[in-house]
Amino acid sequence: MSKVSVITVNFNDKKGLSKTLESVTNQTYKDFEFIVIDGGSNDGSKELIEQYQDKITHWVSEKDNGVFNAMNKGIKIATGDFVIFMNGGDCFYNNSVLEDTIPDFTSEYDIYYGDNYKESNGSKRLKTYPEKLSFSFFYNSSINHQSTFIRKTLFDDYFYYNENYKIASDWEFFIYAICYKNVSYKYLKRTIAIYDFTGISSNPKFRDLYNEEKKITFQKYFPAFMEDYKEVEVLNSKRFLQFQHIKNFTVPWKLLKAFISLLLLFLPKTPNK
Repeated sequence: MSKVSVITVNFNDKKGLSKTLESVTNQTYKDFEFIVIDGGSNDGSKELIEQYQDKITHWVSEKDNGVFNAMNKGIKIATGDFVIFMNGGDCFYNNSVLEDTIPDFTSEYDIYYGDNYKESNGSKRLKTYPEKLSFSFFYNSSINHQSTFIRKTLFDDYFYYNENYKIASDWEFFIYAICYKNVSYKYLKRTIAIYDFTGISSNPKFRDLYNEEKKITFQKYFPAFMEDYKEVEVLNSKRFLQFQHIKNFTVPWKLLKAFISLLLLFLPKTPNK
C-alpha cells in the first residue's frame, strides 16, 4: 500500500482553509502525510493552522513567490509515494475518499485521477473525465490536481511546477508527463474532490494569459503541433461558437448561409488547402 502526501497551499483565505483542514483531517483513513504551506497570511490563517497542528505532519507560514512556488515547496517536503493537492477552499468529496482509493494503488501506474465537483457561488457541477487522455483532450482541457494522485518521483525525474506561469503550470506538467513522456495513468471512476472554482484559473479575465502560457508549452515541447493549435483556437473562439449555435435554428441558419454566399461573390476565391 502506497503512502500519500496531501498538500494544502493557502494565502489569506481563512474561510476556505478552514473547510479544507476539516475535510483532510476528517478522513477515515489516517495513514497519510499532511503538509500545509501558507504564504505568510495575515487574515488569521496561521492561527487556524496552529489549532490543527497536532493533525498536520509539517506546516510553514512564510512569504512565497506564488501558488506554484508554494506547491513546489510542498512537493520537496513530501515523503509519500504519491502527492495530491487539496488547496485552500478545496475538499475531498467525502470522508472516506482516501480509504476507498489508496488500497487500489499499485506500482503499475504513476498517475491516478478521478472526477470532481466544481463549486462556485453556492452551486456545484460534476466534472467527469475520459479513461483515455489523448493529446487532443489536453488541447482544450486537463485533469485537476485536486482529484489527481501523482507519483512524487515524476517531479524529481522531469520537473517541478513552472513558477514562471501564473495559471497553466499544472496543465503543462500533465501534458508533458502523459503526452510527451507517456507515463502510465489510470482513471479511478469515482469522485475525489470538490474543487473551489472561484480562483484565478477559473476567472474569464485570465483566459488570455492561460492560453498564452499554453502556447509557450506547445512551442517548447510540441512545436510540430503549433499550426494545429492555432486552428483549434479559432474553433473555440467566441465568434465561431456563436456560428455553431446559429446552426441549431433552421431559419436563422438559412439566412446566414444566404448572406455568406452573397458576401463571397465580392471576395477572392478561397484558396484550396
